[in-house]
Amino acid sequence: MDDRKFKAEDMFTGIIEGLGTIESMRPAGSGRRLTIHSDFDLKGTNVGDSLAVNGACLTAVTIATHRFQADVSPETVHRTAFQKSKIGDRVNIERALMLTDRLDGHLVSGHVDAVGVIKDRKPSGNATIVTIEVPSSLHPYMIEKGSIAVDGISLTINQIASTCIDVSVIPHTGILTTIGWKKKGDVVNLEADMIGKYVERFLSHYHEAPKKTSGSSIDMELLAKTGFLNPGS
Repeated sequence: MDDRKFKAEDMFTGIIEGLGTIESMRPAGSGRRLTIHSDFDLKGTNVGDSLAVNGACLTAVTIATHRFQADVSPETVHRTAFQKSKIGDRVNIERALMLTDRLDGHLVSGHVDAVGVIKDRKPSGNATIVTIEVPSSLHPYMIEKGSIAVDGISLTINQIASTCIDVSVIPHTGILTTIGWKKKGDVVNLEADMIGKYVERFLSHYHEAPKKTSGSSIDMELLAKTGFLNPGS
């Protein structure tokens, strides 16, 4: 039985399976259709399956052993570095997480939040510190030693400055993914840790909504009564 039938659709880990190359790119309405040649065998991947390409979740519309096509919607083109992609570009590829997989990176949805710009690269011991300029809209969702997906790669944030973050890239990651040869001025896709976004959404709803509404009956009093909160805290 093919284990890939038991996959979590549109969920990834940020652990890149391998690289690919954009072979062709043509307009598809206001979007684009990409043909990507994969360096690794795509056996077990079917039409309709999800693949993260540089961190953006795309749906395969054709599949061959080492090649697939995917449509990129106008929204994805607008929100990602695909607006600057060209034929011959190397890309990171990760297939959707299987329910039987180990979660070696962090939970990644493949929904790119914004585009960042590489501002600096410098050696630090056996690693490389990459400084990335990040839009201010992402700062609330980032913490030092927290996770961020950069072109789909699960990386740890070392430091946060007013406009930039530093991430550490070990040699293994630099060799096996595109981050190893990205240079100053290059753009990268960014996805903040989804847990922070959900927490913000839950808290903002609680603080903005009246205690009693015609919708959800869950409130702080109910959570305390059911043991989710310590009444004495």
